[in-house]
Amino acid sequence: MSDDPKWLAAKAAMVEVQSGMRLGLGTGSTAKHFVDLVGSAVAGGLDVICVPTSEKTAEQARSLGIRLTDLETTPELDLTVDGADELGPGLALIKGGGGALLREKIVAAASRRMVVIADASKRVETLGRFPLPVEVNHFGIGATSAAIVRLMREFGAEGELRRRLKADGTPFVTDGGHAILDAFFGRIPRPEAVAKALADIPGVVEHGLFIGLCKRAYVAGAAGVDVLDG
Repeated sequence: MSDDPKWLAAKAAMVEVQSGMRLGLGTGSTAKHFVDLVGSAVAGGLDVICVPTSEKTAEQARSLGIRLTDLETTPELDLTVDGADELGPGLALIKGGGGALLREKIVAAASRRMVVIADASKRVETLGRFPLPVEVNHFGIGATSAAIVRLMREFGAEGELRRRLKADGTPFVTDGGHAILDAFFGRIPRPEAVAKALADIPGVVEHGLFIGLCKRAYVAGAAGVDVLDG
């Protein structure tokens, strides 16, 4: 693992973790390394209680003996560590490639600090190369999709809107029972405006633009790990 940039970023972020903390645990391939490292630290005596951002992360954490809670019991967290699909200027993010964006955003917003871990390929000058996930209610999905397409045209999107499917071709369903629509913008030069416009569409549950939430990022590349502060 020592030469895997994702593991290196996760390892670097462990400096943020202290006994007694209430932690949010992210979802995805990079966050999985962090959960493994927290599990090892817990086995060595680290005392933390954690809120997972997906059922998959919850299953992993339980298997490692990590003590779990929820935001009803523990509504305020000290720290959330999660991955990102894109990391742009000002630590603005695109998240949701794994389909957990709603819970990831709720947990991040409930935390005093959100820290992102990523490999250097996730850094971009302008968000949008990675398709923007939009979580939507199944009711009225045709009308919601049409409204998102109009918004994409208004903001000069280069690609189309696609319903996310599983490997077997059936529709992807989130842990919360919603659908995911992937918006292929190509470039999002005004992410704040796009975020607000998406949030105003009835039927949109949440979107994958995380703006103003991330306070620090550990980004691992060939030269080591860079620490970026927002």
